[in-house]
Amino acid sequence: EAGGMDYFCEQVQQKDVGRRMQVGQELLEYLSDPARSPDVEQDQQRLDKVIDELTGWVNSSNFKVALLGLDVLGAFVDRLSGRFKSYIGTVLLPLIDRMGDAKDQVREQAQNLILKLMHEAAPPMYIWERLAVGFKHKNYRSREGVCLCLIATLNIYGAQPLVLSKLVPHLCTVFGDSNSQVRDAAILAIVEVYRHVGEKVRLDLTKRGIPPGR
Repeated sequence: EAGGMDYFCEQVQQKDVGRRMQVGQELLEYLSDPARSPDVEQDQQRLDKVIDELTGWVNSSNFKVALLGLDVLGAFVDRLSGRFKSYIGTVLLPLIDRMGDAKDQVREQAQNLILKLMHEAAPPMYIWERLAVGFKHKNYRSREGVCLCLIATLNIYGAQPLVLSKLVPHLCTVFGDSNSQVRDAAILAIVEVYRHVGEKVRLDLTKRGIPPGR
C-alpha cells in the first residue's frame, strides 16, 4: 500500500527504473497533500535516508530518473522550507554535477532547484559559499552552469544578499578557463555584477591583475 514514510523509505532504494518512476510519482503526490502525509518529519533518520537515496537518483545515468529525483527533492524543499537547510550539503554537489549534464532539461532543472533552495531553505550567500566549489569542477558545463547560476541569482535577488567580493575572485579564475563557453559565461557574470555594483568591480579586477583591455 502506498502510504507512509516507512513505505517510501523502503521503495526509494529500488534500482529498477520502472519502479523508481512509479514510486517517484507516488511520493510527489504524497508530499503535495499534507493531510495525507503527517509523518514526513516524524522520524529524522528515516527522512535522512529518503533524502540520501533521492540524491542518488539525481546522480542516475538515466535522465528520466535524474529529472524525477530533482522533482521529488524540490517537493521536499517546498514541504520542509527552512528545515531542509541541513540537507543542503548533501544535495548541492550532485546538483553542481547535474548542471553539467548533456541534456538541457536536466541542467535547467538542477539550476532551478538551487534557486529554490535560496528562496525557501537558506539565504543565497549560504548556498553560494557551498556552490563556489563548482567554479573548479572538472566538467566544463558545470563550471559554465555555476556562472549562469550566479547571473540568475543576481537577476532574482540583486547584489544585496551576496558578498560579491568572495565570488569575484572565482570569476577571475574562470576568465582564463580552457573552454570558451566557460570564459564567455564568466564574462557575462562579471557584466551582471558590474550592473549591480558599478565601478567597484572594475577596481577589484584591476587589483587582481586582469588586463585593462579585458
